[in-house]
Order: sequence, then C-alpha cells, then structure tokens
Amino acid sequence: MVKKSQGFRVKTRKKLAREARYRPLITKFIQKFNIGEKVIIDQEPTSFKGMPFSRFKGMVGEIIEKRGRAYVVKVKVGKKIKKVISRPEHLKPLNF
Repeated sequence: MVKKSQGFRVKTRKKLAREARYRPLITKFIQKFNIGEKVIIDQEPTSFKGMPFSRFKGMVGEIIEKRGRAYVVKVKVGKKIKKVISRPEHLKPLNF
C-alpha cells in the first residue's frame, strides 16, 4: 500500500471555508503591527504566502520581530513557547 501524502492544507476544509463571493479588503494585506503588540492568528484562505500552520488558528500571540514583509509571533502552546512566522493578512489585532 502507498502512504497518503499529508499536505500543508490537509483537514482544513471547514477551518479555511468562506462564503462563495468573499473577497478580503486590501487594508488587511498592508496593515502594520508594532513589536510587543498582541495579535490573533486567523488564516486568510485566499492568500497562500506566509500562512501559518492550521494548528495555530485562533491562538493569541505577541509580535517579537518583523522579518521582511512577515512578522514573527510568539505563541504559548502548553508549556512551550513557539515562534510562528506569518504575513499580516493572517493576523488580527487583539483589540479590533
């Protein structure tokens, strides 16, 4: 038997679902964040670049640095601290 490949977007049928004619606003792609700001990780399904892994959807993190067009977000998962690299369209400010 051949092992089924596990792609990056496996098991995300409902997580990344949007209504049929959904189009994001351009301001979502050019928003800016400051270092130390709290953000919510929320994947934008229309943009593949810089999308964090689906496990981190809905988690709250803190911006620790800017890397190119993306941001590095510190997220606590259990007792560990993980760094998630994500572009701004996949992030929302905590006090939106």
